[in-house]
Amino acid sequence: MKKRITAFLDNDSAFGRMMAWCLSVIGGNLMFVVFSLPVLTIGPALAALSYTMMRAIREEADINPAKEFWKGFRDCFLKALLWWILVLVLLVIGILDIRFTAHMGGILDYFRYAVYGVLGFLLVLTLVLYPVMAAFENTLPSLVRSALYFAGKNPLRAVLIALIQIGPLVLTYMDLSRLPLYAFLWSVCGFALTELIACRLLLPDFDVFLKKPEEEQEEA
Repeated sequence: MKKRITAFLDNDSAFGRMMAWCLSVIGGNLMFVVFSLPVLTIGPALAALSYTMMRAIREEADINPAKEFWKGFRDCFLKALLWWILVLVLLVIGILDIRFTAHMGGILDYFRYAVYGVLGFLLVLTLVLYPVMAAFENTLPSLVRSALYFAGKNPLRAVLIALIQIGPLVLTYMDLSRLPLYAFLWSVCGFALTELIACRLLLPDFDVFLKKPEEEQEEA
């Protein structure tokens, strides 16, 4: 009986692997929520969450989520922050343009659809860029070009990633009666789960350019 219990609780057992994944997802999610509270740091926190989830996938959840998150946050901070500020500025300009053209009416009213298209493209690019930023070391312009490459290589996948990450948030606010439950789920695991799926979709293309985990361990 003791051997069965030991085998059940072993790290290599199905239960042990499941617990490791739960720890990685919940730990990474809690770190993301805490580091996103200043709002301005949401960009670096999202890049760090991407880094944590990619490490979890490549290491089969055998990671310390707090340690990996902090490393990703520290390494990506400046580039992720600069891009996030740019996104916020463009978002404000876009919203102002939409409100202005809606009030003007006439042919200008159609201009807002072009703004919607630009903001949608910016959203998709951003949600691909942060995993790219977490996976590769380079300058911000080079990382943006890489994100455009990976998004353009499979546009449907890029749109799917945006839907996976934004869709549940939109649905959350469409059902306000259950908002406390949804807020709890987002706080515990929601952001990490959607980011985990996004990283799963992108990593097959990333792996062509990344070193194998065992090679990274040898260098360390």
